Amino acid sequence: MSRSPATSAISASTALAVPAGKASSGAALRELAYAEIKRRIISCEFRPGEAINESQVGALLGLGRTPVHQALHRLESDGLVSILPRKGVLVAPLSLNDVLDMIEVRLTNELLCVTLAVERAHASDIQAMREVVQRSAALLEHRDINGLMALDLKFHTAISAASRNRVLAELLRGLHEKQARFWFLSLQDPVHLANVYHEHMAVLDALERRDIPGAREAIRAHIDEFRKNIIRTI
Repeated sequence: MSRSPATSAISASTALAVPAGKASSGAALRELAYAEIKRRIISCEFRPGEAINESQVGALLGLGRTPVHQALHRLESDGLVSILPRKGVLVAPLSLNDVLDMIEVRLTNELLCVTLAVERAHASDIQAMREVVQRSAALLEHRDINGLMALDLKFHTAISAASRNRVLAELLRGLHEKQARFWFLSLQDPVHLANVYHEHMAVLDALERRDIPGAREAIRAHIDEFRKNIIRTI
């Protein structure tokens, strides 16, 4: 059997170090396996449609098959892999129709979220958002896409927290998780990468002004740019 790109990526990597205090913790090992496999799927190191070999992933992470097996089942629940009888584990394909459906749902709920955030945000919420946007400037200069993705999630999580609606925040968290691979691909475009900083600033400035129409327009423009760019990318 020929090696897939996913297994080739594994063989070229080195095992991760497990903190000594956590070496015997099954939960810690499961979390490590989950986080690392997920990161490689999102960054397309493990490519859409490719097979994932549990033994080789275990070798990559320096783990046994049990935490890897458990992590893959969790990733199946996330929609990032498919576990098929007699075929093994496959990275979920990228579907333009799927992401466009998610963007429609996300837009409706982000508009509600930012409206509530304008009405309910505390000064500390605004400050937390501003700190995230300011930190992103240095990462943008170095084109640190993984770092910028993490800060983008923190920014949107902060808006969700400011809405003071836990159900809405959880719904949006799930949508951000499902869109992560598409977001990573979209940020490969240097123009879009740079524009995200300015789009975040526009949202933040409107929140700080307590400007509901301005905040709604800013978040709409932010999500619409993602939609247009992902259509060009996929």
